[in-house]
Amino acid sequence: MAFKTEIHHRRSIRLKGYDYSSEGAYFITICTFQKHCIFGTIKKGEIHYSPLGEIAMEEWKKTSEIRNEIELGSFIVMPNHVHGIVFINTDNSRNLPSQTKDIDTSPIKLENAPQLHSPSKTIGALVRGYKSAVTKQINSSFVSPNSKIWQRNYYEHIIRSEAALQKIDSYICQNPITWEDDTLFVK
Repeated sequence: MAFKTEIHHRRSIRLKGYDYSSEGAYFITICTFQKHCIFGTIKKGEIHYSPLGEIAMEEWKKTSEIRNEIELGSFIVMPNHVHGIVFINTDNSRNLPSQTKDIDTSPIKLENAPQLHSPSKTIGALVRGYKSAVTKQINSSFVSPNSKIWQRNYYEHIIRSEAALQKIDSYICQNPITWEDDTLFVK
C-alpha cells in the first residue's frame, strides 16, 4: 500500500520580480504565532505593554541603528502584531556626522582573514533580523527556550504615493483606538 504524502507548496505573497532592497517606503505587519496577544492589552484606546511588548518595542527602535539603510516611520506594537513604516535609503552616509563623511570607512582587508559581509539589505532580511532578535530576547529573558513568538511570514505593502503614506500613517496611529474593529483583533 502506497501512502500519499502531501507537500506544502507555499505561494509567495511578494510582488513577483520586485526588488525589495529598492529605495522606497514599505508598510510592514508582523503577527505573533497564532495571533496570541502576548505584547499587551488595549484599554480605552491605549496600549499597555507586557514585558514581551516592551522587548518588541525596543528591538523595533534598534532597527535603524543596526541597519544604516533603514529609516523608521510610524510604528506600533499591538497586542498580537507589529505595524511599521520603513524607508529604505541606500545613501548610507546619512547617519554620519558631517565632519566624518570624508573618512574612508571601508573595511580593512587582512591577508587570509575571512571577509565579513553586511546583512542583506532587503525588507525580508530586516523582518528576519527583527523577529530573530525579539525571539532570542524573549526566550532567554523568560527561560522559555524554543517558544514560538511569530507566525511564519509577514505582510508588506509598497507605499507608492504621499497620499498612501499619510493614510497608512493615520491607520497606525489610530490602531489602538480602532482595535476592536481590526481584522487582527482577538478577544
